[in-house]
Amino acid sequence: MSQKKVVIITGASSGIGMACSREFAARGFSVVLAARSYGQIEDLSIQLESEGLDAFAVKTDVTKEADCRNLIDAAIARYGRIDVFVNNAGISMRATFDEVDLQVLKKLMDVNFWGTVYCTKYALPHLLESGGSLVGISSIAGYQGLPGRTGYSASKFAMQGFLESIRTENMEKGLHVLIAAPGFTSSNIRKSALTSKGTEQGSSPRTEEKMMPAEKVAVYIYDAVMNRKRTLVLTFAGKLAVLIKKLSPGLLDRLVLKNFAKELGFPL
Repeated sequence: MSQKKVVIITGASSGIGMACSREFAARGFSVVLAARSYGQIEDLSIQLESEGLDAFAVKTDVTKEADCRNLIDAAIARYGRIDVFVNNAGISMRATFDEVDLQVLKKLMDVNFWGTVYCTKYALPHLLESGGSLVGISSIAGYQGLPGRTGYSASKFAMQGFLESIRTENMEKGLHVLIAAPGFTSSNIRKSALTSKGTEQGSSPRTEEKMMPAEKVAVYIYDAVMNRKRTLVLTFAGKLAVLIKKLSPGLLDRLVLKNFAKELGFPL
């Protein structure tokens, strides 16, 4: 069994997943990198190893239950333990519900919700054994339905409800569950967001330079795991949205619509 603590991170090929992989590795964790893009996580693994850090790449499509089971089996075979599991793999969308192909919503649920369910199912026994941390990278879209993101919001609400239930079921067993909502982060999630027909958007409708860098988000997530926090909401706008949701949800609806209407090519 590994003497180091072990973290598994899905969606590790880019954005928050890659940044978290680097952060946990730099802090002394053995890192299991999971993503569909095996070439990218293999390159990251080689780079981390060249820096004297410990990383291991496993090709994983989180929409496939067998892949998720294999990811856990591979991690246990190599390290003998799992201390942290970060459900980060995710995709977004940008289309109104009346125009979107329903297969787009299904794909978002398959990745964002079912990917979390499949991975958690097989990681949970090992996390209970280690008294470890189960992490879900959610979004403000998990607190507030966002216009043009029906499938994304639905998947994140579902993820949060699922993880809250897991937390309650295991509250006497030493399991830590963190639900993190990074807010708008500079990553490729908007470029890879699906259109109404299921093709990738290809460009971001927002000014990425003004957003929180993924590397900074990763530091916050690492610290939240170490401090065993229940929730993590980042950015002033994100925290304000959660507060207004509690105090005046109707006002938040109007503010959200006004904010999203500023996006380039907003579909409403």
